[in-house]
Amino acid sequence: MRIRGARLIASSAVEALQIVAQDSSAKDKENFVTQLSDAARVLLETRPTAVSLPNGIRYVMHRVNAAKANATSVAEIRQVAIKAADDFVELTRTAVGRIGEIGAKRIRDGDVVLTHCNSSAAISVLTTAWKLGKKFETFVTETRPRFQGHLTAHALARAGIPVTLILDDAVRYFIQDVDTVLVGADAITANGALVNKVGTSMIALAAHEANVEVFVAAESYKFSPETMIGELVEIEERDPSEMISNQELRKIGRVKVRNPSFDLTPPKFIDLIITERGIIPPLGAMLVLQEVFGIVTPEELREYQTYRIDEA
Repeated sequence: MRIRGARLIASSAVEALQIVAQDSSAKDKENFVTQLSDAARVLLETRPTAVSLPNGIRYVMHRVNAAKANATSVAEIRQVAIKAADDFVELTRTAVGRIGEIGAKRIRDGDVVLTHCNSSAAISVLTTAWKLGKKFETFVTETRPRFQGHLTAHALARAGIPVTLILDDAVRYFIQDVDTVLVGADAITANGALVNKVGTSMIALAAHEANVEVFVAAESYKFSPETMIGELVEIEERDPSEMISNQELRKIGRVKVRNPSFDLTPPKFIDLIITERGIIPPLGAMLVLQEVFGIVTPEELREYQTYRIDEA
């Protein structure tokens, strides 16, 4: 949790792979790619829900494996790996800025916007709208148990945007005062469902009940190719000690504690998804997946899944 947010998680994983490539002492192509593949396996296991991480690793490894066939030296493949990592990190940076520009058009003067957790894309939309001269207010949930909402509140307040920090459980109490819900994404499935910080689905349900729009700000590398053939996004459960100390738990007695980090919001509760490629309805997620990854059949997807490391 020292690195938070899907974009930073993905960028950090790719940068870690880049460090392995830079520091490798392998003398031949096979050993070099094997070292990168071993590192990729470790990184892929670190955060199962944030699909941006495996997509970033695959971005680099696809180019490494392609270069391996024609390269004459380790140095050539090393440069491919380093450049691919730099390109992906730059992509994550420019995508957030572009989402801010596109999404800012959907923020109106006088709006009250509610956001949850800590999303760089959602923050980009709000701060860009504010820089454009639009005047609005925000509600920010604390986002327990790790209080990522405090980071969002600080970022928005620093930009000059009026912020009200509220309990997660108070969303339904305040939802009648809200015009738009704006959240980020840890993953988008092929049918347009949203995997995001736990509590998002309840917020979307409350917004649906109150006839409040729900916007999602999500970079295209957060769309999950595996869901095109029915694979499910794994929901990460974290240590119960984030919720309650072991000492307090012993006082309570024989109580089971579960701490899911994410939940799934059905596409019917989402009005639109803001990407760096434009605004789409949730059902447009499949088109984004096909455009970004070029995958249209289960066979192509299986090839996509294998080339991440297995070709090494």
